[in-house]
Amino acid sequence: MAELPAGNGTDKPLLAVLRGERRDPPPVWMMRQAGRYLPEYRALRAEKGGFLDMVYDPAAAAEITLQPLRRFPLDAAILFSDILIVPHALGQDLSFVAGEGPRLSPPLSGAEMAGFQPAPERLEAIYETVRQVKAQLKPETTFLGFAGSPWTVATYMVAGEGSREQAEARTLAYLDPGKFGAIVAAIEEATVAYLVGQADAGVDAVQLFDSWSGSLAPSEFERWVIAPTARIVSKLRGLRPNLTIIGFPKGAGGKLPAYARETGVDALGLDETVDPLWAHASLPANMPVQGNLDPLALMAGGEALEKAVRRVLTALEERPHVFNLGHGIGQFTPIEHVEQMFRLLGKVA
Repeated sequence: MAELPAGNGTDKPLLAVLRGERRDPPPVWMMRQAGRYLPEYRALRAEKGGFLDMVYDPAAAAEITLQPLRRFPLDAAILFSDILIVPHALGQDLSFVAGEGPRLSPPLSGAEMAGFQPAPERLEAIYETVRQVKAQLKPETTFLGFAGSPWTVATYMVAGEGSREQAEARTLAYLDPGKFGAIVAAIEEATVAYLVGQADAGVDAVQLFDSWSGSLAPSEFERWVIAPTARIVSKLRGLRPNLTIIGFPKGAGGKLPAYARETGVDALGLDETVDPLWAHASLPANMPVQGNLDPLALMAGGEALEKAVRRVLTALEERPHVFNLGHGIGQFTPIEHVEQMFRLLGKVA
């Protein structure tokens, strides 16, 4: 296995920033940095088969997690996995359809969780992946785990697939809040156990992805995004006090300050639609933030990328900041544009 690039210190710069320090230049990682924009990932997938097969193959998942660190001066590795591992462990069948995405069956819009047979043993492969990655990381590299937040995971479990407006889950939450609340509660419990397992296996910090939080009305956002996240954070604080937690409520917009104040997360991810100047002015003082380069600016490269990077750096220069994208890196992003970004950040000559 190829050697990882040497670091320049024995501390963990990115973890230090998530805990409130300011570092210049800011540490960097990219959402979906381990994945299909890399030719080495595509080669391994062609060899190994389907996406889910690789997630449950610890050697393959560890290799994929480490691939981007061999190319780029990243300050963090993020576990190669998927947010739908939790419903799979809860007993819902999971598959990935080529060109169409995930499928969960039976959808909870017409079924009950009581009929599921929980399979928590499915998480063991993920923990083994964490252990294998941890054994190979440089000491200064932060290791990030993750899970989906209850609202986003519930939208998939209810509809059985991704949906543009999350209408099935939103409707169920209005019509039968008792049933929907029971689904969310089950996800919460499983998520806490899953993140504790990741922490015990070796991750330094975790991110809660709420990819569909932007579809909710304010009162529903409070009920199904803020409240469940706050409960998860509180439970993790009691069980693993040293675990650092990043919240990423994509699309939250003007509800971000309330999320930051009320959930108790250590750091906040900003998606690309958030004005970083507004975020700096509106969020709690000194709260670490992460983001928020538009993935399409990275895909465009050149002058557009240069301006976009400068805008983010300037807006967030007075608070702890982890440079990242506002969402996942696009499949067709040219490698040379990623290299340009690292030059603009002063990470390479």
